[in-house]
Amino acid sequence: MRKCYNVAPSVDVVWIYSLSYGGGLVSGDSVYVQVEVGADSTAVFTTQASTKVYKARDGLSCEQLLKVSIQKNGTFAMLPDPVTCFQASKYKQVQLFYLAEDANVVLVDWCTSGRRERGEIWSFDSYSSTNHLFLEGKTPLFLDSMCLESKDSLTISERMQPFQVLAMLVLYGPELKHLGKQLEEFIEARNRKALHSRSRTISDFLVSCSTFGPKEEGLVVRIAATATELVYDFLRHHLAALSRLTGACPYAGK
Repeated sequence: MRKCYNVAPSVDVVWIYSLSYGGGLVSGDSVYVQVEVGADSTAVFTTQASTKVYKARDGLSCEQLLKVSIQKNGTFAMLPDPVTCFQASKYKQVQLFYLAEDANVVLVDWCTSGRRERGEIWSFDSYSSTNHLFLEGKTPLFLDSMCLESKDSLTISERMQPFQVLAMLVLYGPELKHLGKQLEEFIEARNRKALHSRSRTISDFLVSCSTFGPKEEGLVVRIAATATELVYDFLRHHLAALSRLTGACPYAGK
């Protein structure tokens, strides 16, 4: 189910909320969503809460496929809450973005370790997320895939400790060039300071970034954190400038 709202009459933008019965996906679910953003238009795709993935039955996984087409000077912001996979669950998502000339995209993709209050820490069977951006049809711009699976030699939990959240933020397009530059400078300064401190303790929040694209105008930010709230704080603070496009501060009230 999808619901659309204009959250800010003063800004020409549509917010699309993805809703599901029970707030999650059950074994065998397969969801396909297609979004088309017209020229000079702006759309935000978000969720009301974290997407829950329930225990796999008979080895069946849950799947989601999202295809987004963004026309010239259009802007699309993918601002979901994190995916939370329950114990013994299997989840796979593929998100494809097709950008026309001067199109803009903001992509947040993240997951948590599970229901920590129940002792479920990285105890799902598998989690796979693929994000591909293409320019002017099929020219690859940004290709990224992440897969977490338990192996006999080493569990996901053993590999991920002490972190409980993984996140990725992608910014691309002329409308986001200044924001990307500011964020890149902030992260580089933060990491230089941490390097010079020579601390032997593991930080609660690790962040890195790199540029991509023909002119290195795109930015990808990767985060590992010990708490979901730390990622919400980071996104809320650094994406606040998007409100001129989205009509509201991303993740406000989260």
